[in-house]
Formats: sequence, structure tokens, C-alpha cells
Amino acid sequence: MTKDTFPMNIGGGKVRSERMLLAKVENGKNMMSADSVRFLVLHCSASRCNQDYSVEQLRRDHKARGFYDIGYHFYIRKDGTMTQHRKLLEVGAHARPYNRCSIGICYEGGLDEQGKPCNTMTTEQETRLIDLFRNLKILFPKAKIVGHRDLPGTTPKECPCLDAGSWAARHRLD
Repeated sequence: MTKDTFPMNIGGGKVRSERMLLAKVENGKNMMSADSVRFLVLHCSASRCNQDYSVEQLRRDHKARGFYDIGYHFYIRKDGTMTQHRKLLEVGAHARPYNRCSIGICYEGGLDEQGKPCNTMTTEQETRLIDLFRNLKILFPKAKIVGHRDLPGTTPKECPCLDAGSWAARHRLD
């Protein structure tokens, strides 16, 4: 790296040298580069479709699990409202051991009114999600769209309560 590269802002903080950058990468705050992103991981909040699960509730639940904040990079509410909670190259907390090579996207829902796993994605969520994935694929063209449940070695779950690969293929995202 050249002398002119520094200082730079990464992950919300100023990095003054290559040594500081390497320390930041090594302690898990940032991924190495855009090429590090191998997966775009779809999640659901595992909340009932007839109940709201606000950003504040999500934050409270993630902090209770020991995360410093929401572990997903993006959260999409039932009305299609999207919020970003991590910088793109910031390591998430959503699919261990894949956090250092993935972007986590969560949609509100995933359970029917009785609490059973079900694709509860609204039209507004789907529209927003398609747009987000298209933009992320421009930034990370080699990244594969997968569901949390599709990643070997993660906690066995139904999440995102749909076949993410088929869904992505149907919308020509992958």
C-alpha cells in the first residue's frame, strides 16, 4: 500500500496505517476485502406474521445474546422498510462460522400465526429484498445467495423458512 492511502475511514473509524488496518481485520471488526464476501445469507426473524417485531426488539434480543448490536447487516420490516445495522465489510453476527465471509439480511417474520415455520414474506419485503440483492450482487458478484439453513456447520434451523436458492433463481438473482 502506498503512503497516500492513509489515513482512511473504515467501519466508522479512522485507520492511520497499514498496521492499524491489519489489526482491525485480525480482531474481527472488518472483512479483508469485497472479495472476502462469498455468501449473501437470507434470514428470517422467526417472529409470527401477525405480530410486529421492531428494530428495537431485534436490537434488545441480539444484545441479550451478547452481541454489541444487531448482528445482521440489513433488516426488512413487513412494510418493506429497510434498515442497515452493520457496514458492508464489517463482520456480522448472524451465521457463525460464516460471519467473516458473508452479509446477513433478515426479513421480519418467518412464522405463521400458530408459530410454525412458513414463508411469510410480504410483497413489500420481497420487492425490497430483490432490489437489495441486485445491488449487493453488483458489489459482490461472486457471492452466492443462500438461506441460513443452507450453510453447513451452523445451528440447525428452518431459517429463512423458504428455499433461498430457488427463490433467488426464480427472481434471476444468482
